[in-house]
Amino acid sequence: MTELLTEIGKKAQAAAQELGQLPTAVKNQSLAAIADALEKKTPEILSANRLDLEDTTGLEDKFIDRLTLTPERISAIAAGVRQVASLPDPLGNVERGWTTQAGLKISQERVPLGVVGIIYEARPNVTVDSAALCFKAGNAVILRGGKEALQTNIKLAAVVREVLAAQGLPSAAVQVIQETSHELAQKFMRLDQYVDVLIPRGSARLIQTVVQNATVPVIETGAGNCHIYVDETADLQMAERIVINAKTQRPSVCNAAEKLLVNQAIAAEFLPQIAQSLSKHHVEIRGDEAACQIIGEKARPAQSDDWDTEYNDYIIAIKVVSSIDEAIAHINQHNTKHSESIITKNYQHSRQFTQQIDAACVYVNASTRFTDGFEFGFGAEIGISTQKLHARGPMGLKELTTTKYVILGEGQIRE
Repeated sequence: MTELLTEIGKKAQAAAQELGQLPTAVKNQSLAAIADALEKKTPEILSANRLDLEDTTGLEDKFIDRLTLTPERISAIAAGVRQVASLPDPLGNVERGWTTQAGLKISQERVPLGVVGIIYEARPNVTVDSAALCFKAGNAVILRGGKEALQTNIKLAAVVREVLAAQGLPSAAVQVIQETSHELAQKFMRLDQYVDVLIPRGSARLIQTVVQNATVPVIETGAGNCHIYVDETADLQMAERIVINAKTQRPSVCNAAEKLLVNQAIAAEFLPQIAQSLSKHHVEIRGDEAACQIIGEKARPAQSDDWDTEYNDYIIAIKVVSSIDEAIAHINQHNTKHSESIITKNYQHSRQFTQQIDAACVYVNASTRFTDGFEFGFGAEIGISTQKLHARGPMGLKELTTTKYVILGEGQIRE
């Protein structure tokens, strides 16, 4: 088992050395070929996906939704790869430069991270998104997905690897760990001799397991207990559209809204309206005492743990608050530092919210569903970082690089 990981790690390191030197044009040509191959081989990919879907006993609907591929979803994945190809290459960019008192010319330049490890669950799109972004940023990637998506992940990676090989590039740039035991996963988390950074994507439980057990440096991508606060000055029709979109457009994902806070000044008018709309979308409503009194039988009392729960389902918890200050305090106490939104016409309230909310993404008058690498113009994303070191929010190409200092001298020595 250890020998297997060591072999994978050595191959990834060798591939990373080559990838870091590739011209941008070569990388973009390869990415375009990968996108074409994904669409061409859609029937084969769907066939592999059906094998994974044959046994979904005990899996929640939200899990099955993430696992399932369709022709439309494969086309969207391919479109993401093409967008990555169209983006500027961050490698070699000079962040800053200066000349020291000793006459040394110092420049800070962007370079690849090296070997990136990804641990994730039943999210086949992560396989391609990670491969495309890491490749463009000059990194090799080692992928360890969940057993539920194993056949799909193997097939997607095979399509990418075949294109790389056909282009004369190292297929070891993208490798899938096909052994899905927890024991091997634990060893992978400690493969710091070969892996430069580890990125977990999935449930809060998975992420915390990686954070607590890894010796490889971890970029933490968090769960999404996302809130929408409807201010007393909000356009209520706008608020309704945004809440319905953020909750129901795709409730199984981390940027879906899980909590709704409503200012008491407009609660009597807005809550019956939004409750009726949520009910039409079969959303279960859990409310605090004030919300339940206004909504009536469409809501049931929320429990204390509701305020900290990421449902990933057709469930929302609603709280009536007295002010924007109470809303901000509640959000900062219970959120996961992911995405938060205020609906308001008051500029001062919008500024207070954006300045005081502690989260990777803070919205004014927009749905939290936009927290996504593709929507941000990154082509795809490696994950949404909720930590504060190195990267925060949707992680694109630049977040998959680091910097080094290049110092040019003319024989200087330090006295």
